Amino acid sequence: MKNTAKLSGGKQRLSLQRAKVKLLASYYGHPARDLKIICITGSTGKVAVAHLVHEILTAASQPAAILASESPIKATVLHKFLNDAWKAKVTYAVVTAAPDALATETFYGLPIHVAALTDFVPSGLTDTDLQHYLDAEGILFRMNPDIVVLNRDDTHYPEFAQFRGKNGTITYGASSDSELRIDRSKLYKKGVEASLAVANRYFTVASFLTGEPAVSYMACAAAIASGLNIAPDTIIDGIANYDPDK
Repeated sequence: MKNTAKLSGGKQRLSLQRAKVKLLASYYGHPARDLKIICITGSTGKVAVAHLVHEILTAASQPAAILASESPIKATVLHKFLNDAWKAKVTYAVVTAAPDALATETFYGLPIHVAALTDFVPSGLTDTDLQHYLDAEGILFRMNPDIVVLNRDDTHYPEFAQFRGKNGTITYGASSDSELRIDRSKLYKKGVEASLAVANRYFTVASFLTGEPAVSYMACAAAIASGLNIAPDTIIDGIANYDPDK
């Protein structure tokens, strides 16, 4: 009886959360319908990837707005941002999605153009929490996105490999099976450089980001941009333009 009651209570809360999100979307006149939403989830690097993608879009002369935070974004904040982006007549809205925000249906009903995963780092999580986060991040990829971008090097890639985008799926990483492959990389004191390969084309990107994870973040941003048919030269310029200290 107790388990049944908990399940029923959980469903009721979910229904209430969805109703609130639908009301918010209706209040603002459903601005997301006129935007191409790029949604980035993962344990780490969401903000860095979001800013890299935003800079790439700017370099490509594509009007874009960004809402990025490692913490969960509230539904009220998200929908106001989408409304402001619509008023600004941008084409793309780049947003980060923490697992807790996905689990509480903050993104419910939104048309997702690109759903991307940076990585899944379960360190310090219990088995129950691990499954919760896997399920939460999976919510984004079950929202029928046009394009799905996945980290082929991630330990939990098999759990996400089932997901496919309506118009395409792109994997990235050092693995030889990746559509966008990290061919080699070099770390500097004040930056990082990586040679990437996609569709038999090689190009080198460099960033002011530091540390080995930055290589994967650049590859993720480049994979998203490739899915948007942005040329390598523009990807190079956009990644180079992002200064995390500014």
